[in-house]
Amino acid sequence: DPRCEDALYCLHEYYGELDRRIDIGFDVNLSADPDATDMMPPRGTFLLALSDGLPLGCVGLKGTDKGYAEVKRLWIAPSARGLGLAKRMMEQVAAAARDLGISLLRLDTHGDLSEAVKLYETSGWTQIERFNDDPYPTHFFEKAV
Repeated sequence: DPRCEDALYCLHEYYGELDRRIDIGFDVNLSADPDATDMMPPRGTFLLALSDGLPLGCVGLKGTDKGYAEVKRLWIAPSARGLGLAKRMMEQVAAAARDLGISLLRLDTHGDLSEAVKLYETSGWTQIERFNDDPYPTHFFEKAV
């Protein structure tokens, strides 16, 4: 549940990092689905990475009625970066999508998050045209799963 304590910790850290790194700042209330209600069954899921009971990362799968689902809010704690956790989280969210009968995923990110752009470019995602009106992203990707 994206509203549980560990998920809220990860999301708070994620939003803070976006606000620091994106040139125009970040306000989750300007994003689609700020409460992450479409990242819960039966439409989606929310995954956490834990180590010794402490949250190290998160990623959400947001169900839509548009023929695809969106991968949202991938975040890895700075102390856990470089360990391949983001790639493993993306593999798990793709597996969750398949389990829900979802065969096409989309995501967006901002160019100031260069490591995210590189992850998507090197892990089978195809860059596409803008597919939403979220004010923050500059890069858009999709992948069949």
